[in-house]
This record gives sequence, C-alpha cells and structure tokens, in this order.
Amino acid sequence: MTFMQYVCFIFDPMGLIDNYKVITVTHHNLDISDIGNFYIRSQEGNLYFRLKQLKSEFGLDELFYLETCNRVCFISFAHKTIDNEFLRSFFQSVNPDLEPETLDHIDSFADYYEGEAALRHVFEMASSMDSLVVGEREIFRQFRKAYDQCKQAGLTGDYLRILEKATVATAKKVYSTTAIAEKALSVVSLAIQAMINANDQKDQRILLIGSGETNTLAAKFLRKYNMMNVSIYNRSIDNARKLASFLDADSYHLNELDKLDGRFDTIIICTSANRVVIDQKLYKQMIKSDTSRKLVIDLAVPRNISEDVVRNFKLDYIDIGRLKKISEENLDERRKELEKARPIITSQILEFKDIFHQRQLEKAMASIPKEIKEVKKRAIEEVYGDRLESLDENAKTLVIEMMDYMEKKCISVPIKAAKKSYI
Repeated sequence: MTFMQYVCFIFDPMGLIDNYKVITVTHHNLDISDIGNFYIRSQEGNLYFRLKQLKSEFGLDELFYLETCNRVCFISFAHKTIDNEFLRSFFQSVNPDLEPETLDHIDSFADYYEGEAALRHVFEMASSMDSLVVGEREIFRQFRKAYDQCKQAGLTGDYLRILEKATVATAKKVYSTTAIAEKALSVVSLAIQAMINANDQKDQRILLIGSGETNTLAAKFLRKYNMMNVSIYNRSIDNARKLASFLDADSYHLNELDKLDGRFDTIIICTSANRVVIDQKLYKQMIKSDTSRKLVIDLAVPRNISEDVVRNFKLDYIDIGRLKKISEENLDERRKELEKARPIITSQILEFKDIFHQRQLEKAMASIPKEIKEVKKRAIEEVYGDRLESLDENAKTLVIEMMDYMEKKCISVPIKAAKKSYI
C-alpha cells in the first residue's frame, strides 16, 4: 500500500472498494450468437499474454477474465475512472475487428459496475441469479476455473483473492439455503425422472433407440441411477456399439426391433430421422402378444412415435413438448427463489466490507511491528547504549522488560484504535 493509499484508507477506508470494477457483455443486451465478438482476440495458447497486455495498457492493478456462451466479463481492481471513452478503447483493443459503429455505441452493449454494484454483480453472477438459465450451477464452476487460471497466470492479487473467496462463499450459501437450483430443467433429466416415477425398478428392460447426443446424455443418467438393463438400437450399428460399451449393453440395428416379442418395459427414443420411426405396424410386431403396459418417452422433434401407436396401444406416452412445459414451470419456480436470494447477497456484501476493511488494516499496519522493533533496538544499542551498560544487571533487566512491554503496547494500541474508529 502506498503512502497516499494509506492516507485515503485512514480517512475513507471504504473508498478503496470503489476500485472494484466489472465490465461485462451479457445476454441481457445482445443475442448470444453475437457475444463472441467481445471475447479477447488471441492466437491459440496466447490468451493470458493478451490479458497481461490489456492489464498493462489500461493501468489495471489486477484482472480476472471470464467468458461463457452467454457472457464475457472483465473483473478488475483499478485506480481508474472508467467512462465510455475508456470502454471504446478497451474493446477496440479486445477485438480490433469490432465495427466503428459498435464501438461508438459501446454503452448499449457493455455494462459497467464499480464498488458495491460490482460486488453485487459478481455475487449474483456466480450464484446463477443473473444467468440465462437461472440456477444453472455451471457458471459457478466456470467462475472458479477462470479465476484459478488467471491467478496462475499472475493476473490477480490480494484484492481479487479476497473477492473470489467471498464470491465462492456467497454462491454456496445461495445454493444451499434457497431452491434456486433444485428444480430440474434439462429435458433429458426430466425424462429420466419421469421414467423413475413410473417404474423405479433397477432391472426394468429399457430400449434406447438412437445413439446421438440426446440419448448419450440419457445413457449417462441411466448409468448414474444404476439402470443397466439396456439395449441400444440404431441405424448405424457402429454408433450403437460405441454407446452400448458405455453401459455394457447389447447393440442392434433398427431393423431388429420387430424381433423383441414384447421383451421391454420402457422405450426412450430420439433419432435423427426427422420422421416417424415406429408406426402402428412396427409397434405391433415389437410387442407381439404381450399386453403389459409400456412407457414410451419420445425426445425427438419431429416425433419418432406415430400418433396411432399412442392412441391404439396400452402405453404411457411422454413427448418432448410435455417435458419442455415442465421445464418452463420449473424455471418459473427457480425465478421465484430470487426474492429469497437477494437478501443473502446484501448480507454477504456487508460481510465482505468488514473482511475488506480488516484486510486493508492488516496491510496498513503490517510494517508497524518491524519499525517499532527497530526503534527499540536503536534505543538499546545506540541512543542509550552507554548508559544501559553503566547499570547493574537488575536495573538493566528491568529497563529491557519495560521496553519490551512498551513495544507490545505500541504495536497493539494503534491497531485497536483503528479498529475502534471503523466500528
């Protein structure tokens, strides 16, 4: 801490918090597809070199960079005034290919926060209160990973260290004391949950028809819940085998569906066919004489199961439209939790201010013990050295003990006084 910073701290200890700055471009102001235009332009493996250049070029004391699919965020500690001209120059350096018209209206795309507003934004971001999908925990993981990488690159320091620590504690508190992340939103997750609600038997016979991205995710959930009695059917037998190896399952070509003879309880289907895959004729061949009730989960758009099958056979049918409706209802429930989360954020900001003050006090007072020890040493060895030597051992010991006592008091008194003046 410089002398001027120390003086500012003594007379305005909270003024330093205004040096926390956040510059961000998010889904609130821009289509997701356009946010990448505000990512740092750098060659592969050169990101942190470019960040160091930005940090130096714009006089930022510390810098932390986060980019996701729906935001880019620059969190810094800086003794700088940030205005539209700064933002224009900053983003021109971030991406030299940005159009002049975009740069001229940069305040329409980029949001800027400082001080307490910056703290609130960072806390709410990591708690997924500001996310495109409220309560999605992925942003918390991304935040921590981005900080660790910037720390390893030497971009951050003590100010961002205590902010990251407080942000992690805040996010954990929001996630643990509210239901902001509890209602499932993933269609696949909801599908598996619907299957378990209908039949929670671990050994139920499951047909996974299709081996694309959706059913690969479904397979991960099945493995998680230890539902491994699965058979994989796909038009490409090689792709079916790859997914089957993950579940230690059997794999078959789609043409073999008519050989099942009713030996299944649940169908999860999502193929890339863009048409009906199982019509009334095929389904009748699949069940033969079996009259037991089946569960069919159709995750394809358009649907892979014909309406005739749903209408004419004994089954429970769940399509993606129904699951999306549940997902939207769950998202509404998550949004309601924002009202419970906001007081937590406010409380955590107040707590951070106390932590921040104590940390600045520690740094401001850090040199005091050493300086007082030097004063005592000089007094004993130089200023009063000859006179101390003339004393008998008892008197000399008493003087040294008195000086040790005064040393401790000279260290503790100003620290206690500073704390008391803050409180």
